[in-house]
Amino acid sequence: MNKLTKLGVSALCGSLAAVSAANAGEMSVSGSANATWTKLSYGTTGNPLGMTTSLSFSGSGELDNGNAFSVAVDHDDQNAWSAANITLSMGGLGTFQFDQGGGTGLDRLDDKMPTAWEEAFDTGVGAGLQTVVGVGGQTDIEWAISQDMLPDGMSAYLSWSPRADGSKNNDKATGGVSSTTSTGGGWDVVIEHSGIADGMNVFAGYSNIEQHEADTYMGDRTSYALGATYAVGSVTLGYQYSRDNVHGHEAATNYYENNAFGIAFNVNDDLSISYGQHKSNRVKMSDAADVEITAESLQAAYTMGGATIKIAETSVDNATYNSTSAGDRDATTIALSLAF
Repeated sequence: MNKLTKLGVSALCGSLAAVSAANAGEMSVSGSANATWTKLSYGTTGNPLGMTTSLSFSGSGELDNGNAFSVAVDHDDQNAWSAANITLSMGGLGTFQFDQGGGTGLDRLDDKMPTAWEEAFDTGVGAGLQTVVGVGGQTDIEWAISQDMLPDGMSAYLSWSPRADGSKNNDKATGGVSSTTSTGGGWDVVIEHSGIADGMNVFAGYSNIEQHEADTYMGDRTSYALGATYAVGSVTLGYQYSRDNVHGHEAATNYYENNAFGIAFNVNDDLSISYGQHKSNRVKMSDAADVEITAESLQAAYTMGGATIKIAETSVDNATYNSTSAGDRDATTIALSLAF
């Protein structure tokens, strides 16, 4: 008879019994709230008022050997929870993180352009723009390599998921198996370096996710991103390129190719303004016409203690990769953000 053994964090309780009560973890809560007014130039605006709330629960503690651990849970926009992670610091070995949707791996490079508020495509216009994600936007384990192993100013991350299917399972649960599921395991590698020149940060990342060849895919899904930001005085400039090779079959998408740039200016300690543009070209496997989204946004933000007033004028061409007039969208968004 085959025997199945379940190994989970709870199985380690006996070995962790030596952790003294003095080292028990502590929890803290922080949060924010946003109230927005959005005016659309297309379709029916309806009620222009919106609101979101966010709570972040974080806890930390220490083992007898000095290694630190922490846990974080985010609760956003009426979700039961939106992201969570468990982190264990291993001193000279670096930091290991068990993450569910918190933006690890290649997902941290989806859009790193400087802004006063949000990405050019994320101000309520519904751009539907596809960026790179990798395994870092799902459930994965990430190793942040210790700074002791790297040159000064460099950070490096390795992420891995045994099945990058987007599932966020409870403990002792699995993602299940579907006869139509073609996605297998995957890994990401990301490197950032801020020590090349004063004010400059360069970054690059690569992802590979297994896709079993079937009627849907024609090879593994590979993605990569690279770019840089440069801050001089009160101005920050940035440019990045990314590509997501979906490798869809027949009329499906072959790849998305993105170019983005941004410039942000801190007028003073309280006021900042920015302009950014993000273009995404969807290329299909067949002779179907390619479609490019162009999203551009002019933004300003003014901070008064724990409150910030933000405004964005955003224009999108070919939203959701729709080349008809329905894909042309403009919007004005005003927000009041409170942090506590």
